[in-house]
Order: sequence, then structure tokens, then C-alpha cells
Amino acid sequence: MLIALAVAALPGAYAAEGLAFVHGTGKQTDAYNDYWTGDFINTVRQGLPNPANYVVINCDFEQYMWDSAAAGCLAGQLTSFINAKQITSLKVITHSNGGNVMRWILSNPTWDSRYPGIISKTSRVIALAPSSGGTPLADAVVAGNAFETTLGWLLGYANDAVVMQQVSWMASYNAQWLYGTPGRPALPSYFETVVGSDVESAVWDSDSYCGGYQNQVALEVTQNWLNSCSDGFLNCSSQSLAGSVWFTDTSKTNGGEPLSHQQSRRDCFGLPTLLKNRI
Repeated sequence: MLIALAVAALPGAYAAEGLAFVHGTGKQTDAYNDYWTGDFINTVRQGLPNPANYVVINCDFEQYMWDSAAAGCLAGQLTSFINAKQITSLKVITHSNGGNVMRWILSNPTWDSRYPGIISKTSRVIALAPSSGGTPLADAVVAGNAFETTLGWLLGYANDAVVMQQVSWMASYNAQWLYGTPGRPALPSYFETVVGSDVESAVWDSDSYCGGYQNQVALEVTQNWLNSCSDGFLNCSSQSLAGSVWFTDTSKTNGGEPLSHQQSRRDCFGLPTLLKNRI
């Protein structure tokens, strides 16, 4: 008993568990600050036995999910992290298109020699507002209408990742290449989602300022072209298409607040604490 307690107290005794933060669409070089923020990450990682065992991914997710700069980059950084920290159980938190890139790796073990090692170590993926079914806004951006200007800050204009997230394109990928959607094989790792259901941008409501008020206003506008249940970028049906739904925002957030697409990657309404407790 005393020996067991002594071993548990040794530094690195929990080094087997790790956490990766995988960003969404965009070419990231400092996702810690620019995509997630330290407040978000530093709360979530406290759920690990060893909070130092985490990695923040920085890749070019403006490419198709299978591209070497996207899934290839993700595979490289995850493999390096797993090897350096001797990770045996990896949990992944993704946002938006990051869920698609992660699903590509989990669904295609023979595509890259690094994929099987990642798959065998990945125990859980928590996908925040994943674009599993694509979004009509990607169709609008590709068509080159007014959405291209309105959504430039969110999508990065009509890059390959945006083209990929058109609704019909994602339907094709889900049917042929990706696991986890209805009628397809299950993913080899547990994949659960957090669904954002609305956008609030009332100037008098302090909750509208979490994640940046200007972002809320823009998402409120784009929500007019989506279903009534949406986060300003994705319909709820797209977010819940792959894996299983852990929860829809208002059922667990502080004050029953909805999470816009911007807020689901920021320190808003107790989300990081929920994630900390989940991992």
C-alpha cells in the first residue's frame, strides 16, 4: 500500500494521459492565444491527472482535410506529442472543421502510417460545434455572393476547407470516406459533440460580449440563412450528425446560455469547466 502511494506521488506517474486541442478552419501559428485563449485551455487541462500533458495544435486547416498540411500536420504533431510524453490514453478537444480532420484520421487508418498509432491511443474526442454535415454558408461563400465578405473573418473566404464544407460535399465524404454518421461504421474512438443552438447579440446583455460582441452581431446576421436551431455558422443537425451528442448548450451552460460558433471555443458560460470535468 505504501509502495503504491509512493509511486502515485512520483512526478510523471500520470504521464500516460494526454490532451490535444485541435482548432478549426484557418491557418494557425499560435492557436493557444488566437483561437482558444489561455483562459480556456488552462481551465480545461486541469482535468488531467498531470495538467502539463497537453498540446495545442497549429496546422493549416484551410486545406482539404486529407491534405498533408491538414491531417498530415495534425498526425505529425499528435505523434510527436504521444511519443514525447509516452501517452497511452489521448483525449482530443476539437472545434468546427477540426472535427472533420480528426474524423479523417480515425476513419482512414491505412492512409498514413502514423494514423494507426494515433487511433490506438485516442480514447475520446469531444467535438465542439463540429461541421460534420457542412454548412449552407460554405455554399454561399463558394458561390461568391455577399457572404464572402460577411464571413471572411470566420471562414477565410473560399479556400479548400470552405469548399469541402459545402453541404453536398460533406454528404459525399460522409457516405464514402468518413465514419460515425448514420448508416456508416462507428468511429474507433468515442466521438461526442457539444451543440450550439442560438446566437444572442443584444447590446444591453453582457452575455453577448463573451467571445467578442462584433462576432456575435455577424453570427446573428448569418443565422438568418440557417435553421432556427443553429450557432450562427452551423445548423444543429450538422453539429450532431457524427458520433453522439453529449449536450446541447442550454442544457448545461451557466444560466442556460446558448453558445454561438465563436463562444464554443472560448471561456464562456462555464464551458471550460464542463470540459475539465468531462476529461
